[in-house]
Amino acid sequence: MNKEMIISSSDHDTRVAILEDDQVVEIFIERERSRGVVGNIYKGRVSKILPGMQSSFIDIGLERDAFLYVSEVVNTVEEFDRLESGEDEDEEDDERVTDSSPSLAVAGPSTVVEPDALPAADAAGPAVQNGGARSERRGRGPARDERDRDKPEPKIEDLLKEGQEILVQVVKEPLGTKGARLTSHVTMPGRFLVFMPTVDHVGVSRKIESREERSRLRGIVKSFREQHGFIGGVIIRTAASGRSEEDIVSDLSWFHQIWTEIRQKMESRRAPAVLFQEQSLVVKLLRDLLTDDYTAIRIDDDQEHRRVMALVERIMPSLMPRVKLYTKSFPIFEEYGVQAEIDKALRSKVWLKSGGYLVINQTEALVAIDVNTGRYVGKRTGRLEDTIVKTNLEAVKEIVRQIRLRDLGGIIVLDLIDMEEKKNRQKVFQEVEKELRRDRSPSKALQVSDFGLVIVTRKRVKQSLERQLTEPCPYCSGSGSIKSPFTICYEILTEMQKIGPDLDGQGVLLRVNPDIARALKEEEHALLRDLEATLGKKVTIKPDAHLHHEQFDVMAI
Repeated sequence: MNKEMIISSSDHDTRVAILEDDQVVEIFIERERSRGVVGNIYKGRVSKILPGMQSSFIDIGLERDAFLYVSEVVNTVEEFDRLESGEDEDEEDDERVTDSSPSLAVAGPSTVVEPDALPAADAAGPAVQNGGARSERRGRGPARDERDRDKPEPKIEDLLKEGQEILVQVVKEPLGTKGARLTSHVTMPGRFLVFMPTVDHVGVSRKIESREERSRLRGIVKSFREQHGFIGGVIIRTAASGRSEEDIVSDLSWFHQIWTEIRQKMESRRAPAVLFQEQSLVVKLLRDLLTDDYTAIRIDDDQEHRRVMALVERIMPSLMPRVKLYTKSFPIFEEYGVQAEIDKALRSKVWLKSGGYLVINQTEALVAIDVNTGRYVGKRTGRLEDTIVKTNLEAVKEIVRQIRLRDLGGIIVLDLIDMEEKKNRQKVFQEVEKELRRDRSPSKALQVSDFGLVIVTRKRVKQSLERQLTEPCPYCSGSGSIKSPFTICYEILTEMQKIGPDLDGQGVLLRVNPDIARALKEEEHALLRDLEATLGKKVTIKPDAHLHHEQFDVMAI
């Protein structure tokens, strides 16, 4: 698969598009005035404890208080200090990596950590729970584990108190009316390593198969830890394979420096305060996504181009010739068809090449995607079932691309065209699973055979493309519809019946929107006669373009 990264950078915002085989599959947007907060580390203050929800609200200086679940609570600095003192730690156990490792959702819109590099679930390694990273303290032997299991689950009111200061990291952007989601289990991704200060484990990605290479990389990390008194968990990523000791030590030195600064700021600054801010969008994407699959990285800004060249030279020097400066005056997103895809992604209807189409509707609770045959009628000699299967298979590929492009998350319901044969339903479902494997965001598909539906759950870290680029319509308040002229005319009649006895004067002046005025004089003229009969007075209609379609004003004259 050929990939390209198109970067459009300006003083106001940065936009990045990922192309796979010349098709736009992902869009990232970062505005200078409202940069994302995922990955940022804060010194927060507990503003409210919710025992009934086993969570708390934390003031980190954003517009809305962020929330922290009980499973995400640990005093990071105290835990780090405990590790420094070496309490209850087994040195041999530090190097253990098992095959039963859970996966980790690392803070950051594009950060990917190899799940097979993490420690076992009974150790201190992070484990996924409810879509967020969850860490527990390291195991201290079977007997200690048995005692830990017998202990009751800690309660939020016992762990935190209102007004308490706590170190937290954002793992999920504020979405809609919800505040950011937090964890106190800090993770800091680098190009070759991931640093987790609240655990004491060295893990290596299972994708690095060579025993010699795994041992070499562990040795580099262990040597650095001993020389610099560096304590904390480290995950060695796949990208570290074959890299020099200098590259690995560079990441470790950066982690050591940044975490030292964070601890100093934690002690000196008053909450709420930012202790660490994630790097720019372009740096994050290159750090986490750049592989040999990328045939070109095109950038339209000279300054950004120089920064990217310097970064690529450090992390993957062999790809430097693929970094290209776009010098045309024509917008780069227009040149490579990205803007047209963004415009299509903001519409609810998506046409398929065969003539079928999708209808995508986002709601507060879920995303519904409907598949229709549209203009596609199949072959003259073909069966209806064959036509439906072909449409569904084509739709599935486009659905997953649209999910990635629009960055849809939560519960996604796919209403495919009903198929009679079970083998065809299974074939289409397998295609859904196959296409989802291309997606970096964790997802899971479930087939609901009784209704012919497929339900996909996808982790949501930031706002969808539509929420980033649009806002609710001020005229219809985001509902997408307004009352019909007949409905408004009937409401006017009902209101007049209520207030008619209180209207003094020889007549009544009715101010309405021009569309309603036309309806009252034409197709709803009979209703106007009923209105005058009810009041026993002449009704004068005055169109007023300043009035909303659903507004009207009554005055006695």
